[in-house]
Amino acid sequence: MDCNSCERWLHGYLDNELETTTAILVAEHLHHCTQCTRRYAEIQRLIGAVKTQVPYFPAPTALTTRVRADIQAVAAADARNWRERLREIARWLLPVTSAAMLTAALFVHRQMPAQDEQRLLDEVVSNHVRSLMVDHLADVTSSDRHTVKPWFTGKLDFAPPVADFADAGYSLIGGRLDYIQHGATAALIYRHAQHIINVFILPTPTADESPRTSSARGYHVVSWRHSHLRLIAVSDLNADELLTFSALVQGQR
Repeated sequence: MDCNSCERWLHGYLDNELETTTAILVAEHLHHCTQCTRRYAEIQRLIGAVKTQVPYFPAPTALTTRVRADIQAVAAADARNWRERLREIARWLLPVTSAAMLTAALFVHRQMPAQDEQRLLDEVVSNHVRSLMVDHLADVTSSDRHTVKPWFTGKLDFAPPVADFADAGYSLIGGRLDYIQHGATAALIYRHAQHIINVFILPTPTADESPRTSSARGYHVVSWRHSHLRLIAVSDLNADELLTFSALVQGQR
């Protein structure tokens, strides 16, 4: 990628609107180009000035509640539509084919949540990689939870849990705003030896879920749900160390 292309994609990169492949190309260019990195920093300062100087007006509680209810209603309607489609498939399949084909159709339906989950984890890993490739690891740099946690106030409609685990070897570095699935997300950054851990936190309407481990592109991922929050830890730490860290995060809640 050359400087002209980088300039064209830079605003979309800052707003997390690019496809993963394009975003990685921009990040790689910024890692090596002093001129574009300087331009990137100028835009970041402008964004920071807007965040700190322009008045912020939180949405009324009634509006927030209504929007969340609408989202849940749409999700429920989608589930009903899928059930109706499966019933229609069954009506067509049963007279002309074996039970094995119906089982296959149901299997495809069950795979859809897994595909959505994989897309989410791929996006999280891409955001982790991007944070390491350019100078945007943290918006607020501090090991003090009483500095990091209030920084998110007014920027998110939920309060992310923040703690430092330096005594256990996992030091809090700071936090930043990130974007996952077109929504604002909290990202907490920790360091263990020379390894960086990103913990992405986003709201979820689903029930609590025990930690699950996975990997993507050489990075380990541990994800779980608690108190209507989805937490996803990503790092190049080995799986056991990342699970140990995740247990610390769960225990501090």
